[in-house]
Amino acid sequence: MMRKRVALALALAAVLAAGSLAACGGQESSSSETTTAKAAEQGGKGTEGGDGAPSSDTVYPAGTLTVYAMGNPQYRQQYFETWLENHRDIAPEVKIEFVQTEGTADIREKITMTALSGATEDLPDAAMLDPVTIMDLAKAGLLKDETEYLAPLLDKMVDGATTDATIDGKIYALPDSVRPQVLFYNKEIFDRYEIDPETMSTMDGYIEAGRQLKEKSNGEVYLSYIDPTSKTWRYWGRRGLMPSAGAKIWDENGEVIIGSDEGTKKALGALDTMNSEGLLMKTTIMEPALYDAINNQKVATFCMGAFWDEFMRQNCEAVKGQWRVMSAPEFEGVGKAGAPVSQFMGIIEKGDNPYSELFRMMWYDFTFDIEAKEVWVNSMEEQNAPYSNPVSKEMLEDPFWKEPSEFYGGMSFREMEGKCLENGAENLAVTPQDAEADEIISAELEKYVAGNQSMEEAIANMDKNLKSKIGKAEVVQ
Repeated sequence: MMRKRVALALALAAVLAAGSLAACGGQESSSSETTTAKAAEQGGKGTEGGDGAPSSDTVYPAGTLTVYAMGNPQYRQQYFETWLENHRDIAPEVKIEFVQTEGTADIREKITMTALSGATEDLPDAAMLDPVTIMDLAKAGLLKDETEYLAPLLDKMVDGATTDATIDGKIYALPDSVRPQVLFYNKEIFDRYEIDPETMSTMDGYIEAGRQLKEKSNGEVYLSYIDPTSKTWRYWGRRGLMPSAGAKIWDENGEVIIGSDEGTKKALGALDTMNSEGLLMKTTIMEPALYDAINNQKVATFCMGAFWDEFMRQNCEAVKGQWRVMSAPEFEGVGKAGAPVSQFMGIIEKGDNPYSELFRMMWYDFTFDIEAKEVWVNSMEEQNAPYSNPVSKEMLEDPFWKEPSEFYGGMSFREMEGKCLENGAENLAVTPQDAEADEIISAELEKYVAGNQSMEEAIANMDKNLKSKIGKAEVVQ
């Protein structure tokens, strides 16, 4: 087994080195990760030997294992191809293809429509999923139940790794990443204006830091940004301020309460304060104008999911070494430092899926194989490409995940990402109605950002429209 792992690491290094050359030509990465090799520790059905290695007496049929994924998943495909090359004894003629999608909503729609058409043979073998998509596909009977497979592994993974994939006590997807809400800040800007970053540990302190930045820079430096599109709700709202403030869209019975909820008033009220006081630059996130502002030291912080790291490293070379990270600000009376965002890989229920166990082996390796994971992450660093902290507790304790980062001035971003999972808030309750609810809520926030209504009016309209268009939701306990 050790020989196979070393061979994999060497082969992976060679393949990713070639990928690094391609990346120098301007290829952009995404929020996908890649895997490494070692078979599932317990995954039954006779797929492995006594040491956890794939059993040589299980040979998978020729064909293509298809995975729907977001972003530019060539890095993950690159790894899986290497994995297959090193396991031709069990998969002599298996290929793998990652199909580009626009996001989890697109994945959900593609799988659902294909299933409804009866074209089961056209369904993918696996897909990258978020909690809403897991709920929808599980309800439709389109996801494999992973409860029995994952049960022996739960103690080996970070707390909450499977929470957002659990419905009525059953787990319907394999944990891919658990990433916390963090506060990114430009230390050089804070040093210049003599503002202590530690004051941003609370939301009141965060807002006050923005006021000082505005005053001391004569309005040249913004605390952060606000997006005129749906991404304000996505990043500031659903994934950020709302869970941090203990806010709710629905009560435990699924009734709409966003209009009267104190947490919502606290969360969106903070956003309103920052915006109305001119502390936020109005600009679309993940676009050149914002990156230019960052590189010109016009934007000082981002209270956002840890995924923002990859976009900073890719697009903000001019301020390399200036940025640091800390836990997200806590609201008074709540005391939670942001909520983690989980991503999963789900195996599609498509009748006779010959590659289910094979995909679980690949997932296991990506999750628990320390040696090969480090090879891949080093390559990602070289390419300024995406990766996230592992969900394996053992892997997180390895010194590799505490190494300093040049982009963060010698701070270990990896170690801080792990620490920022501590004291995390609970995410908003997940319901099958979330996709529609997000559209309704976001539309009102977009009107607010455009200056067409106050925040109080926006919240009232959210409440009214949710009640009239959706009514009662099915809250997952």
